[in-house]
Amino acid sequence: MSQMMTAGTAGNLVGPLIGGALSSAFGYRIPFFITGGLMFLTFLGTWLLVKEDFTPVSREKMKPMGQILQDLPNVKLIIIMFVTTMIVQSSTMSIDPIVSLYVKSLMPHSNNIALIAGIVAATPGLGTMLSASHIGHLMDRVGAEKVLRWGLLIATILFIPMTFIPNAWSLAFWRFLLGIISAGLLPAAQTILTLNVPPEAFGRVFSYNQSFQAVGAVLGSLLGSTISGMFTYEWVFAATGITLLINYLIMQFSSQSRNA
Repeated sequence: MSQMMTAGTAGNLVGPLIGGALSSAFGYRIPFFITGGLMFLTFLGTWLLVKEDFTPVSREKMKPMGQILQDLPNVKLIIIMFVTTMIVQSSTMSIDPIVSLYVKSLMPHSNNIALIAGIVAATPGLGTMLSASHIGHLMDRVGAEKVLRWGLLIATILFIPMTFIPNAWSLAFWRFLLGIISAGLLPAAQTILTLNVPPEAFGRVFSYNQSFQAVGAVLGSLLGSTISGMFTYEWVFAATGITLLINYLIMQFSSQSRNA
């Protein structure tokens, strides 16, 4: 899961850079053709090279989703993972809409706002790329749930200095550390789902989880833009940290109740 996270982050970093370079050199239409060609190559590679050990479930034997949830021994844990996915995605998206504006407010007389804002925006991805493999090994050793709990707590703490930063470079530093921690959050939640869901329900459960992730992206963007409009940019970091703290407390109480 962590390796997949690394691959996705690398794509998010490299894609805009390549797209910007291609559009500057050849115009806006060429990147669309190249992207379509790359997607077609991905289709061919998946179709011809990926071998799947899969036994389809007939429609007659497929249980309704409600019954599957009732049969799960840890249905509360599954729901908590849905909420965790939503909050983690929301915490990422709440900051993204204001990064450029916040950097501009921190460096009003700089002539390189776009470049510095791009660096600040990219630092979490760089941290994730560097740490994902190591956090994946840690997850295999100590368990995904422990990594997720500690990751949420450390991410909450990292938002405290981001609320009081003096300059853009400090913001880049703390966001880099946040990216290191974020490498274990969504992969840990997905690993917990995998370990607690029967194979015949994987597709539907992960589709629900994807829906919660999409909801988190919407709520995060709205949260960041609304709070920054009503108050200040610093309040966005404070509110995001509070949501992660609430998520950590939910995880902690859930773990204690299951171990009691």
